[in-house]
Amino acid sequence: MPHPLIYTAPQRLGPLVDDELFRRLCRSRDYLAAGFDRPLRLADAAREAYLSPYHYHRLFARTFGETPHDFLTRLRMDRAKRLLAREQLPVTEVCFAVGYESLGSFSARFRSLVGRSPSEYQRAVRRLFPVPKLAVYRFVPACFLGYWGARQI
Repeated sequence: MPHPLIYTAPQRLGPLVDDELFRRLCRSRDYLAAGFDRPLRLADAAREAYLSPYHYHRLFARTFGETPHDFLTRLRMDRAKRLLAREQLPVTEVCFAVGYESLGSFSARFRSLVGRSPSEYQRAVRRLFPVPKLAVYRFVPACFLGYWGARQI
């Protein structure tokens, strides 16, 4: 038996929501996560949880500790950071790939959350982890081509 002064939040306060409601909120959160790269409405996510938009927003924030908009923004910025770091995409393409329709709003939001503009972030990450250029091989041995069934040119 645990010490009487050491309790977890569910033991002290009870669960924040019941199991069925939690499942519905998780289903709507998965819906938001699956479509983070396209425009989503709060009403659509609320419909996934079978709740009104007002109650959905309130319960989502209470259950997960962030609003649906903050959840989407966090997913989009994480994806944008990965794209800027890994691939050699221009900032405009990254903006559209993560679901923003305006480069200005994307850049301003990225700067407010990350502390740097997207292009500054990309340059800083590239200095730390340079991406090697792929070597183009023009000669392929005939034995390799014969083994793998490729035609000789």
